[in-house]
Amino acid sequence: MHKIYTFMVHFIFFNLNVLFYLSIVHTQSLEHPVRTNQIPRQIPDQSIYTQPVPGIIMGGVLPFGCIFIQLFFILNSLWSSQMYYMFGFLFLVFLILVITCSETTILLCYFHLCAEDYHWWWRSFLTSGFTAVYLFVYCCHYFATKLQIEDAASTFLYFGYTLIMVFLFFLLTGSIGFFACFWFIRKIYSVVKVD
Repeated sequence: MHKIYTFMVHFIFFNLNVLFYLSIVHTQSLEHPVRTNQIPRQIPDQSIYTQPVPGIIMGGVLPFGCIFIQLFFILNSLWSSQMYYMFGFLFLVFLILVITCSETTILLCYFHLCAEDYHWWWRSFLTSGFTAVYLFVYCCHYFATKLQIEDAASTFLYFGYTLIMVFLFFLLTGSIGFFACFWFIRKIYSVVKVD
């Protein structure tokens, strides 16, 4: 019986690797809607709200505002042994988070493009990914106010799990913001007629 399971696991993993390889190798490269110049243009002086750091800090506030109520219940279920049963509402909050991350990042990216700043790639990732910093601050607040943990090992365990959760949330929200901006910029530049 063990040999059958071993064979199935190896067969599945081999096929997944082959399918992944074939999907990467046989895809066409992306065609950009406009031709770019080889010489980069000078970026003019930016106002305070179009500079990178204030835009990134502002971009994480709105998506965090969508999730912080549910975050309290999730942290209670993880650390206070309470039952979490609102999975339908959690899915709705997740959809609102995706929409909010996308719209916030697209809006700030559009402001940067209007200010003739074309460095949008990492800024779009960091703008919506900065929500994770607010998540970490909220988890620290939850640790200080709701939990009575005094042991060093428990504190290390709490912050270890929190940092893993925050990092994964950073990757999730940053990817949402980047792909939303990527789609938006391809759409607006495919409509523009450049001669």
